[in-house]
Amino acid sequence: MKILQVCSVITFGGGERHLADLSRALVQRGHEVYAAIVPGSPLSAELPFVPEEHRFALSARNYLKNLIGLARFVRAHEIEIVHAHAARDYHLAALAVRLASRGRLVLTRHTLFPLRRINKPLLSGVARVIAVSEAVAESLRQNGVVEPAKITVVHNGIDVDRFNGAVTVAGTRDGHFPMVVGTVGHLAPIKGHDVFLRAAALTSARRRGVRFVIIGEDKSAEMGHRRSLESLVAELGLGDVAAITGWRDDIPAALSSLTMFVSAARAEPFGLAIVEAMAAGLPVVATASEGATEIIEDGVSGKLVPADNPEALAQAIDALLDDLDERLRLGRNALRAARERYSLERMVSDTEQVYREVLNHDAVEQ
Repeated sequence: MKILQVCSVITFGGGERHLADLSRALVQRGHEVYAAIVPGSPLSAELPFVPEEHRFALSARNYLKNLIGLARFVRAHEIEIVHAHAARDYHLAALAVRLASRGRLVLTRHTLFPLRRINKPLLSGVARVIAVSEAVAESLRQNGVVEPAKITVVHNGIDVDRFNGAVTVAGTRDGHFPMVVGTVGHLAPIKGHDVFLRAAALTSARRRGVRFVIIGEDKSAEMGHRRSLESLVAELGLGDVAAITGWRDDIPAALSSLTMFVSAARAEPFGLAIVEAMAAGLPVVATASEGATEIIEDGVSGKLVPADNPEALAQAIDALLDDLDERLRLGRNALRAARERYSLERMVSDTEQVYREVLNHDAVEQ
């Protein structure tokens, strides 16, 4: 198949990792992968296997140039599938397919935010919308912009083998100090890092020798989220035990330094960082967000606590810090669940099947 991946995002997060991993695997399976991306973006650097002649350079400012050029690109390369991954690109991809009079449009929805109803006429021609979780799929169904029959759930997948080295280190923590409790996610209120820090303050008041780390990038223009969290660290007196490291490219290595992983998100459409922690064999404590409840079986592959409740989060953290056997049990179960349910191979196969169904439907209609 000839597949064009479209993404104009110039930062790098879970959605962009999803696109890069998917594209690499599709090339390995013999498909022709093309990419419409912003030159010089972090995503561009993650696609070295896509040759220059298979790339379309998206302008950061000129929408009309993007539209006309992308439609010509689709026609010239006889693209069969146009797959847009960010909401900001849905319009562009939909109009380019119409203008090119070829290719089938597939969208991936990574968030719980409802699509604006004004999008309904433009997206009427979409062949399929891939939701990364059941929660996202239900949000789309309730929203009514896309026909329910066109919505398919394909859970995000990760390259679990990237985390093999982390399992041994995390799994052999024997309760000796220092123990490290960490979380990964971009710095934004929805991620609940303030709740994580308040739980850290409660835990630190009860016990010594535990460090807390937040790994994540502030994508806001003024870096206001990071400044707010740094102020909270000072207010809570956590300067000696809590750190905000910024983003790290070596997430497997970062996870290998942790005793346990915490997600304090107020809402989470999927929870890629949770799955990565599970693949690293880490015990996970997570707030009962939409994505976390879909991923974690409470008491089996992790612990779930109420959202926005620092005391409940701290109690769960304390209980696991006191119980090495329980940490190891949860870590083993988490690793098994990650390998069985969230492998990259499974995600790619499911996405490939969506592409085939879309094209086969066209063949039957003709």
